[in-house]
Amino acid sequence: MRDSTQFYDQDWGTRHPLTGNLPQLGELRQRFDHTTPVLSSRQMGWNGISVEQYHHLSSSFEVEFPAPSDHWLVLPLGTPVSVTQKSDDRLHESVIQKGDSILVPAGQPKYWCRREGICYAMHIHLKPEMIRQTAEASEMDTKRIDLMECFGKQDLQLHQIAMLLLAELKSGGMMGQLYVESLSQVLAIHLLRHYSQSALIIKSENGSLTHSQLQQAIDYIHTHLNRGLSLAELAGVINISPTYFASLFKQAMGISPHQYVIQQRVERAKVMLKRTDLAIADIALRVGFSNQSHLTRHFKRLTGITPKQVR
Repeated sequence: MRDSTQFYDQDWGTRHPLTGNLPQLGELRQRFDHTTPVLSSRQMGWNGISVEQYHHLSSSFEVEFPAPSDHWLVLPLGTPVSVTQKSDDRLHESVIQKGDSILVPAGQPKYWCRREGICYAMHIHLKPEMIRQTAEASEMDTKRIDLMECFGKQDLQLHQIAMLLLAELKSGGMMGQLYVESLSQVLAIHLLRHYSQSALIIKSENGSLTHSQLQQAIDYIHTHLNRGLSLAELAGVINISPTYFASLFKQAMGISPHQYVIQQRVERAKVMLKRTDLAIADIALRVGFSNQSHLTRHFKRLTGITPKQVR
């Protein structure tokens, strides 16, 4: 690791002291149009989270980011890349590689420099409000949930969650809103446990869904099984927050809302396969799956056989 107060930018051919005028993100994107994401969830309507995949081809660059309004995770996906960051008014150089994570909390400006080389990366933006709601549902002290900066930490569990989100992005959102929201909750809880100033549970009372509330939610799922469902929609049925609903539903049923919905869709498909002559592709759509292959994957996972074998 090397500390310094300035470095040479090969692309621009000038030295940039830390007190100089560094290019802002907009200017950087104008200069390097490859910073446009290869894939983005921003048009997919995901709640509280956005996911983007980048493929950077340029030589070295230097940039000072303004304080973001969202929490920002960067996960390298390719070969190791040398990155310099500013922390405590000093420059620190590290080699960032696949499996590492970089977390920039909302409201904190950031200075980075990247050396030459191809860089594949995944960016995840999380709304602070979503993190706060997750903390409330997990009975954490919401006054002490400020996320801490992290640069180059190896975190296998975080990487696995991110890869599931990336796979959903690449599929065009095939698994649906409820699946994305469930993954978002898992990610938020992981960040609160491992990257917050205080993740201690301070409330002694354990909430739970009443029998009536649970039945209302289950009845709603069965009634609307054929269309996309979201945590916000299900929570609204019994008038509680989405994150609180997800936690209490899993506590009552032993599985997440998303897992329960998938199970019920497979069960309904099984009945329709036995009692109707509808094409498997039509059945898949009628029970809420995006297509036949989506139904087949979950049907075989849960029953051990394919829909065709039922007939």
